[in-house]
Parts: sequence; structure tokens; C-alpha cells
Amino acid sequence: MCIINHVHSLNFFCGQWSSSVRLDNKTVIITGANTGIGKETVRDLAKRGARVIMACRDLEKAEAARKELMEDSGNQNIVANKLDLSDTKSIRAFAELINKEEKQVNILINNAGIMMCPYSKTADGFEMQFGVNHLGHFLLTYLLLDLLKKSAPSRIINVASVAHTWGSIHLDDINSEKGYSPRRAYGQSKLANILCTRSLAKRLQGSGVTVYSLHPGVVQSELFRNLSKPVQIAVKVFSPFTKTTIQGAQTTIYCAVEPKLDNESGGYYSDCAAALCSREALDDEMAQKLWELSCQMLGITWD
Repeated sequence: MCIINHVHSLNFFCGQWSSSVRLDNKTVIITGANTGIGKETVRDLAKRGARVIMACRDLEKAEAARKELMEDSGNQNIVANKLDLSDTKSIRAFAELINKEEKQVNILINNAGIMMCPYSKTADGFEMQFGVNHLGHFLLTYLLLDLLKKSAPSRIINVASVAHTWGSIHLDDINSEKGYSPRRAYGQSKLANILCTRSLAKRLQGSGVTVYSLHPGVVQSELFRNLSKPVQIAVKVFSPFTKTTIQGAQTTIYCAVEPKLDNESGGYYSDCAAALCSREALDDEMAQKLWELSCQMLGITWD
């Protein structure tokens, strides 16, 4: 019952963090924006006046969510674009469109994720959770980085998880071909998010682009769709302790808009505050090896 072990880590009294910060004339990209935390993040940032680009795999669902969000926020400046993070061709096509059409991107929120799915591979042959949760967002960030730098001050937010403590980085079996545990592979992908947040922050020092990773809390969301029935039941039993998607989105929103974070970069946050991550998540040597392996797997040069 791996999910339940982490319920105690929630701060039940965190409630909704609030801030009146406006985002007029700012452009935000959010991946996985048509359901769950992503959708609530769009709702909040749109109400602050941002132009929001919803980057989604299923355009039909995205379109339905976009209409609802425009109506609710009173902001007509919400667009939906196709992005399938399990296919590098789709990631490159999306980034090309953004780089051509948008004059700025001030906030990139790498929110999309899949959790504990049966073993499968991406279009490029990567294990699905590592491929989508880590490599897909790594490539997307790389392709949008020049625009983010041009738009500085700007922010990159990686939605990670306390589940980073469930896995290690297996450099010699990154695609889990020697043995697959959905839980460990998910943990590896989330650990990769935190390690690369720290690596990227160092590389971007002085550029005006800051980077954050976060744990959104145990959220009642569609992420649970791949869990076994007993675990789904356990999640329901414990639902008073899990966060609604609105609560789950608060730390993402905090990392996107809190002015105090202007001078912080590379950190890990939970419940709208700096948080502790595992010792493995602080391993600079592993972070560098993972960075090099990620570049190699994606066929990019990113020093």
C-alpha cells in the first residue's frame, strides 16, 4: 500500500495559500493541463490575467477544459496545443510552434505525468514513466530555454513527488529492462525531476531564469487510474487525508508566482514552503551522470 505510507507527510492545515500577484502580459505553458492539478493551475493563473497555453495529449478533452476555464476565469486568452510527451517528434513540433508564434514564455510548468502504469515504451523506446515524466519534460525545457531566457525574469517548475524516495537512478538499466516495478520506475522518474531541477538551476545562474521542483501532496486525481483495485479502495478510505486538486495545485502556483522565490533556484517545495528531499536527490555526482545520460538518450548537446 505504497501510497498510504506517505499520507503522514501532508501538512493537513496548509489550506489554500493565497496571493494577489497578477500575471497580466505574462505567458504560461502548462503540460497536462486538462485534468487534475494542471487544470486547477490553469484556472488560477488565468484568473491572474496570464495568457495560458495548455499543452495536452488529448486535444478533444483539452478543448472542453479550455472552454470551461475561459468561462470560469473570464480570461479568453487560453489556448490548447497538442503535446504528446511520449513522442519526441510531438515535443519538437510543439516547441517549434511556440518558438515561432510566441514572443515570450515567462513560466513553464512541467506538470504532466503518468503513475505506476504497466510496462510499456514511448515512441522512442524509453520506459514510459521515465520517458514521459523525465525525458519528455527535459527535452521540452531544452527546446524552450532560449525563449525563456529572452523572457527573463522567468521560471521553470517541475512537478515532482515525495515518491522520489521510492526509487534510485539505475544508470545501467534506465529503461527497467532487467526488471520492472511500476512503483520503483515512478520513483526513479520523480527523483530524476529533482536532480535535474538542481542541475539546471546551477547552469542557469545569472540568466534570470529560476527553477523549482515540488511535491503537490497526495492528490485525488486521475493519476491513480493505473493502480490496482485494493490500492484504489485504500486511497478512497484515506481520502479525507488526501488533497483536493485545488489544494494540490497550491504549491505549483506558489512556485509560479511567489515574489520571495525570485532569489531562490533549484529548491524542492511542499505545502507552499521549502521542503526536505532524500539524500539521493542531493547527489551532485549522480545529477551530472543523469544529465549526460539524458542528453545522450535524446541526442542533444546541453552543456
